[in-house]
Amino acid sequence: MDKFIKKVGLTSILTSIVFALIGLIMIGYPATTMKFISTIIGIFFIVVGVIKLINYFVGKGNDSTLFTNDIAWGFMAIILGLVTIVYSSAIESILRIMIGIWIIYSGFMRFTVAFKLKDTINKKLWAFILILAVAMIIGGIYVTFYPGALVVTLGVIILVYAIMDLIESFIFMKNMKNML
Repeated sequence: MDKFIKKVGLTSILTSIVFALIGLIMIGYPATTMKFISTIIGIFFIVVGVIKLINYFVGKGNDSTLFTNDIAWGFMAIILGLVTIVYSSAIESILRIMIGIWIIYSGFMRFTVAFKLKDTINKKLWAFILILAVAMIIGGIYVTFYPGALVVTLGVIILVYAIMDLIESFIFMKNMKNML
C-alpha cells in the first residue's frame, strides 16, 4: 500500500510539472499555441471528412440517405478543416471578440443589478458587487482588444492549478506516513 501511495504521489507531481510547462508555453507563446490548437482541430475535421468520404464510397451500393449525406458531410468537414488551419488567427480573433463582448455585457448587467440592490443590501456587499462588475467590464475590454488574452489567461489558470497541485502533492507525500 505504501508503494502504491508513493507512486500515486509521484505521478501527481509529474502531472503537475507537465501542466506547469503547458501553462508557461501558453503564457509565453500565445500566438504559436493558438496556431497549434487550430492546426490540431483542422486536422481532426479533415480526418472526419476523409472517414465520411470513405464511408460513402464503401456503402455506395446502399440507397440510404445516410450514405448519401456522408459525401456532403465529408467534403464540408474537409473544407472546414482547411479553413481552420489556414485562417487560425481570424478564427481566434472572432472567438476572442465574441467572448470579450459577452464578458462586457455580463459586467454591465451586474453593474445595473448592483445599483438596483444599493438600498436593499449591506454597503460593503454592494461595494464588492460593484467592484466585481467593474472588474468584469475591464476584463472584457482586455479580452476583446488583446490578441493573446484568451490563451494567456488559460495559461495562467493552468499554471496556478499546477502550482497548487504541486504544493498539495508535496504536502501529501510529506504526511503520507501519518495517514497510514
